[in-house]
Amino acid sequence: MKKIILLGVIAMSLLACSKTGNESNPLLNQPNTPYGVPAFDQVKNEHYLPAFEEAIRQNKAEIEAIVSNEAEPTFDNTIVALDRAGGLLDRVSGVFFNVLEADGNDEMNAIAEKVSPMLSELSDGIILNEALFKRVKFVYDQRNQLGLNPEQMRLVTETYKSFADNGANLPEDKKERLKEINQELGLLSLKFGNNVVAETNSDAVKRFITDEAQLAGLPESAKAAAAEEAAAAGHPGEWLFTPKRTSFTPVLQYCENRELRKQLLMDYTTRCNHDNENDNKAVIVREMELRIEKAKLFGYDNPADYILADCMAKNHQTVDAFLASVWAPSLEAAKREAAALQELLEQDLPGEKLQPWDWWYYAEKLRKAKYALDEEELKPYFELNNVRKGAFGVATKLYGLQFEPLKNMPVYNKEVEVFKVTDAAGELIGILYTDYFPRAGKRPGAWMNNIMSQYIDAEGVDHRPVIINVGNFNKPTAGNPSLLSMDDVETLFHEFGHALHGLLSKAHYKSLSGTNTPRDFVELPSQFMENYAYEPEVLKTYAFHYQTGEVIPDSLIAKINAAGKFNQGFVQTELLSASILDMDFHELTTAEGLDVNAFEQASLEKMGMIPEIIVRYRPTFYNHIFTTGYEAGYYSYTWAAVLDADAFAAFKETGNLFEPETAKRFRHLLEQGGTRDAQELYLEFRGKEADPQHLLRRNGFIE
Repeated sequence: MKKIILLGVIAMSLLACSKTGNESNPLLNQPNTPYGVPAFDQVKNEHYLPAFEEAIRQNKAEIEAIVSNEAEPTFDNTIVALDRAGGLLDRVSGVFFNVLEADGNDEMNAIAEKVSPMLSELSDGIILNEALFKRVKFVYDQRNQLGLNPEQMRLVTETYKSFADNGANLPEDKKERLKEINQELGLLSLKFGNNVVAETNSDAVKRFITDEAQLAGLPESAKAAAAEEAAAAGHPGEWLFTPKRTSFTPVLQYCENRELRKQLLMDYTTRCNHDNENDNKAVIVREMELRIEKAKLFGYDNPADYILADCMAKNHQTVDAFLASVWAPSLEAAKREAAALQELLEQDLPGEKLQPWDWWYYAEKLRKAKYALDEEELKPYFELNNVRKGAFGVATKLYGLQFEPLKNMPVYNKEVEVFKVTDAAGELIGILYTDYFPRAGKRPGAWMNNIMSQYIDAEGVDHRPVIINVGNFNKPTAGNPSLLSMDDVETLFHEFGHALHGLLSKAHYKSLSGTNTPRDFVELPSQFMENYAYEPEVLKTYAFHYQTGEVIPDSLIAKINAAGKFNQGFVQTELLSASILDMDFHELTTAEGLDVNAFEQASLEKMGMIPEIIVRYRPTFYNHIFTTGYEAGYYSYTWAAVLDADAFAAFKETGNLFEPETAKRFRHLLEQGGTRDAQELYLEFRGKEADPQHLLRRNGFIE
């Protein structure tokens, strides 16, 4: 659901700052930096809280100016004014929350706990302001007589819905309760995420190995990384493994030590489920109680239907039917894969049953046997900087974009890199930050975010965006650069697809620009980019051996493509089970007596999940649905996969992966952001509805 306080990024008049003693606060003054990017290098923790306080004060003043305007409500003095409001707050938030997620610390966590209720109170004070809503509704009711263009009509409609969907039509007593719910949910979300970070970094899950024999089968590069981690932790001569994916994944794939594989997988999949100070079960129960109560305030039986009303799917029945249609072929493929892996396991351990900590190990063995493809053989060709250049090169061929490294730019961590993005004519498209390595203060996973959003102001000036891509890839070691796995390569291309969606935006209004689209549409641009990662003609542009400079040989490319559908039953079953679990939680009509572990088990049994696979995200560390706003929305990745497979087929059908007219139409889709209905945009690009057969064929489930 959109929140008015999240609309927009615009530099507001800061005259009031000199009256509040904040003139030295870099967050409260227009920075004297290249391209107006935030002065990250000048910002200290002590600046954040005063900046939020001043930004909130200004936002309230802007809202009061709209409400107290004695003129009749119009599109400009009410709807556009709302879209333009909150610019300083957006700028402060754009710095704070990006740094909190990527390079946070205990002091920032404490600030976030103070700021969260302040932001909830502000948001509710705007959404539930009766006089303000009266003006919005006046314009909304007159919208068909105002001669608005499609983007303006969309802004009016979405602004009205953002009020109505967040409580503006509720009676007074329910509005007060809604405020309380929103404040508590904000704090619970922070607590959940902080617990996951704390548990991931906990000493209890730092596994130090003292005997190298215990690491038999593990590649030298993985051992070198583990040795450096151990040395940094004060254990020279040992090897350290943690629940971070870059740390434990090589062990699951290659290590002969079955007990170590089990231990590391359990460390990862049981995070925040140990009845300690980081346990998230009670947080989940309380979040679900509040989400259910909130949905019922709006007349919905469950949170899923309340949330999905603004998505392409519209309701939980549509999502459930969609997931069921792709779950069945995925599960059957996974069962066939499990049987094949069981045969391999029997050769090593007669009479033993395949377990989740065996899957990756024997899948890697089978891949080598069936396709002679070893990921370790590929990694030397997937040096991080080269892979990024490859992704940039795809954008150059598709859209004419150019990427220039910028030195001496203000950054929040020395590992961050910055690029200037221009079009074929040399015009500025935006600024892109990349931050790819894990650190103690960074949350797990990979993501794209806006630091500053795109919009066109009243004078027609196009304010270009500042976008960031964040990941948790392998750090360089003393002997090797950062070498990526195949999954890492896809992740980099994926997040870069999100970045392009933000960078190419051409919206007039901040609340409609870039990735401000329905959640089950927003993954289309990112997943579309993944299709290019392993295309032979693209591989030859970036896959160079980091030592010899040799381009990846045709023999390896052939193996990659031959193995492209390998293990897809596992991949899709792991993903879809998380989507179904998400929906099961959010279709609850009561949380009374909710036992998180028992509920998860019942959900998995109902869907027929096989025991050899663990759901991708178990509830207690499921950040997507309990922290980052993807509740009742994880299905979006598969929903968008139908779209991305169909969109890529549009290029394939021309015989040219970069066919200019098709690329021009897809770029137009990206530029529109949320200014048009998502289905309408896709139909305009493709000329027909997306065909699910393209996805099933890509996964190898049909011929």
